[in-house]
Amino acid sequence: MNSGARARVGAVAVTAALLPALLIACGGGSDKSSAAQSATNTFPQSNEPANLNPADFSTQVDNPYFPLPVGAQWQIRVTNQEGTVQHQVITVTDKTRQMADGVTARVVHDVVSEHGKQVEITEDWYAQDSEGNVWYFGEHTAEILPNGKRDSSGSFEAGRNGADAGITMLAHPTPGQTYREEYYVGHAEDRTRVLALDQQAEVPFGHFRNVILTEDYTPVEPNVLELKMYAPGVGQVLAQTVSGGSEREELISYTH
Repeated sequence: MNSGARARVGAVAVTAALLPALLIACGGGSDKSSAAQSATNTFPQSNEPANLNPADFSTQVDNPYFPLPVGAQWQIRVTNQEGTVQHQVITVTDKTRQMADGVTARVVHDVVSEHGKQVEITEDWYAQDSEGNVWYFGEHTAEILPNGKRDSSGSFEAGRNGADAGITMLAHPTPGQTYREEYYVGHAEDRTRVLALDQQAEVPFGHFRNVILTEDYTPVEPNVLELKMYAPGVGQVLAQTVSGGSEREELISYTH
């Protein structure tokens, strides 16, 4: 569910009233907007250390905009303008893992398939701090190549080889606030800006109100920009790459 080398949860369907604001908000790419500059940011932005206290974290993730109850499962349809169609299944396991930085995280299993054949298998690691912020601690990801071999070069773990944790969802998101999602220099440097609250979105799974809209960008791929929408009680439901690609991801079912 975190953005990275593979597809993540969601698909963008934005109301017409929101489009002018989106055009303005998305024009700057990775440059900070004046709103972002005026926001109070107390979370890591780029390469600064997170300096987390493991005792401050729990594997019980109940942030309303990124809940991870054990057994929950999201199914997503991923498409692009080239006609590629993938099916993604994300499942919250009952497993936990101690990260190299000392934090114990919840293990989330993520499988992407194409034409019924698995093309990527990932284990993501999340934990929630005492304030309700959800942190991302890395992933073990394996892209399955046509020859059957697995490429795990995109894997990283907070506290190992210079990698560090980032924020997946704030406890109290505010428009203009920015934060990094992950940090592994040259590989995983996604950053997020909160664009708006109280939005609406519609996907095959249903219509949602009180949705949070964010944009994701990274210095690793400066021409790529992705919009994401998060619904209360479900998590990330929509995503659309609006620059540097055309990937569209739609939530088609959610069970918990």
